[in-house]
Amino acid sequence: MANGHQNRLFGKRAQEHIIILASGDKIRHMTVKPWMAALVFCFVGVAVIGYLLATSYLVLRDDLIGATMARQARMQHDYEDRIAALRAQVDRVTSRQLLDQQLVEEKVDKLMEQQMALSSRHGKLGSLLDRAESSGLMDRSSPVQSYAPEATGKRASLSGGVKAIENLLAGTAPAETADASTHGDVGLRETIADHADRIFSKVTSSLKNIEQDQRMRVEQLTEDAGETADAIAGVLKRVGVRMPAAPVAASDDSAVGGPLLAPESEDQFDASLARLDGALNRLDMARDTVEKLPFRNPAAGKEITSPFGNRMDPFIGRLALHSGMDFRFAPGEKVLATAPGRVTAAGWTGGYGNMVEVDHGDGIATRYGHLSQILVKIGDTVQTNGTVGLAGSTGRSTGTHLHYEVRKDGEPIDPMHFITAGLKLASYIH
Repeated sequence: MANGHQNRLFGKRAQEHIIILASGDKIRHMTVKPWMAALVFCFVGVAVIGYLLATSYLVLRDDLIGATMARQARMQHDYEDRIAALRAQVDRVTSRQLLDQQLVEEKVDKLMEQQMALSSRHGKLGSLLDRAESSGLMDRSSPVQSYAPEATGKRASLSGGVKAIENLLAGTAPAETADASTHGDVGLRETIADHADRIFSKVTSSLKNIEQDQRMRVEQLTEDAGETADAIAGVLKRVGVRMPAAPVAASDDSAVGGPLLAPESEDQFDASLARLDGALNRLDMARDTVEKLPFRNPAAGKEITSPFGNRMDPFIGRLALHSGMDFRFAPGEKVLATAPGRVTAAGWTGGYGNMVEVDHGDGIATRYGHLSQILVKIGDTVQTNGTVGLAGSTGRSTGTHLHYEVRKDGEPIDPMHFITAGLKLASYIH
């Protein structure tokens, strides 16, 4: 009953199989129950599956191993490629930094050369500006900017720019660089290169502006000096005096030589300084010429009692040439020389009475007549406003006065021409 219930438990009743084994007279039988058949079938299935898997592994083992090795080789190549790319990137960054540093150092060297050039120019320019200032061509209240490194704000900005560049070379990045470095390698490279370029551009522009301002001012001073020299030369020409030619250094070509080479390019600023120097030399020469000639009034503020030219002679009552100008003086009043020179006559000279003659060079001489006393002797050197004697009334004279003459190559000329010219030259001399 129990077996019947068990066989029917899961549905249709399974048929049991009996295996009979006969061996001679012996007969044996074995009942094969369903669960035993199922178990055997499972074992057989597992064995078949294992056999198939083992066979597949043996057949496909080489392919699997090759695929695994190929995958590992690909991974290794990928890693090597990434490492090579990183190395190349590091090399590029290092090369860029070295190149940037080299460029910065070259620019610093150029700036140092410019600074040295500016410093060397400062000495030349300073002496020329002193001469121009002493010549009255520029006011002390508005001097030309100096090239001295500590003189101007622009030169101070140059020092600041060089300091910033030195900080870059030392690896100290400015605030802009520190901020930009947070954005990656590109921002850092742009900051190092572009920031340095901006610094150099600013400094170079500042130097160019200073040099341009200096050059314009130097050219203006050159023009002013030339115009003043021309004006003085024009006044001198009207009174018959020519300015001496500029001295030319004598050259001895008897023992010189060498290969023929192209001349060095002349710096424009140095050329402008040379032109200013030449204009100042010409102006100094013109003023020296004026200073040594009798353009001053021998009796400023005194009454002219008789001008130069034909007049009725007070002694003979007929027309005669008066070769000088007469100025009213008090007896014993000092008579002053109108220009520096050498005394060529000092004594009694006919109608002049006591007379002093002073040679001023270039064929120009002055005479001081009717003196009561002579205070110089022949060969003495007198300076402008130096006393030559005391006023009197010696010789052909009707009263105490000074007879003043100006002679050119021994011929008397109107002293008023020189006195008038002196008034015009006063604005150029002082």
